[in-house]
Amino acid sequence: MEIRVLRYFLAVAREESFSKAAEALYLSQPTLSRQIRDMEEKMGVQLFSRNSRRVQLTQEGQRLRVRAQEIVDLVEKTEEEFANLEGDVAGDVYIGCGETQHMRQIARVAIPMQQEHPGIHFHFYSAYADDVAEKLDKGLLDFGLMFEPFDMSKYETMRLPFTDSVGFLMREDHPLAKLRSVRLADLGSTPLLMPSQGQSVGRNVEFADDFDMSRLNIVAHYNLLFNAALMVEQGMGVALCLDHLADTTENTGLTFRPANPPIENSLRLAWKKYQIFSPAAELFLKRMREAFETRADEAENEL
Repeated sequence: MEIRVLRYFLAVAREESFSKAAEALYLSQPTLSRQIRDMEEKMGVQLFSRNSRRVQLTQEGQRLRVRAQEIVDLVEKTEEEFANLEGDVAGDVYIGCGETQHMRQIARVAIPMQQEHPGIHFHFYSAYADDVAEKLDKGLLDFGLMFEPFDMSKYETMRLPFTDSVGFLMREDHPLAKLRSVRLADLGSTPLLMPSQGQSVGRNVEFADDFDMSRLNIVAHYNLLFNAALMVEQGMGVALCLDHLADTTENTGLTFRPANPPIENSLRLAWKKYQIFSPAAELFLKRMREAFETRADEAENEL
């Protein structure tokens, strides 16, 4: 399966039109149609359903679209790495991460790198841990910022000297806002917005004070706290989350209460074992170690 033809396939899927895709690719429509038809014959499946108005992906085509995009992205990433082996350090660094206030620390490493080497570009992919791990495994990300607890046995990791507190986001007029901290038992029948499966915030709280999680009144799941905070603001319930992510300043009507007993999420930088980095990614790891490795070791020794 040629990369060129996969790009043709993705163009048709994106444009939902052979004529528009051919125009974007600077090909004649018959040539493009023949390439896709040959591809379908080789694979033994129909990738598009065609009608007079537009073409649509079949179920098999939808499955191929996901894989084709991953393959094309990986090829482009590899080409970029080899194109920047000589001369000044340049290229792309791909980092996956969940929502955390500590992205500020990553910025404090990334910004000086770009000032010294303008050819370096960063790509930040926000998702929960399972999704980040999948893209790490496929080589689509160089690094993942992963919260514990998470099985990192198949990765090289660097412990970062940062933690985030787990707790509950709520309206200031909510009865639980009168408490300084919130136990799971305090929730009672309170409607609760929980992080989606795959986020370590939820994994951590599942083991807190041996509480029967089936007693919680979970009314929604979310993967972006910004949207969950809007639901909390409108009175849907309280959201389990990390501190410092939602705006709880004066006049927002929102407040955060830490969990009781305290739950702290530790953060690690992870990458594939035996990973061969691009010069830009290698420099990023070097700068991260210079900035944080000693501090992380000191913090761990104090525990």
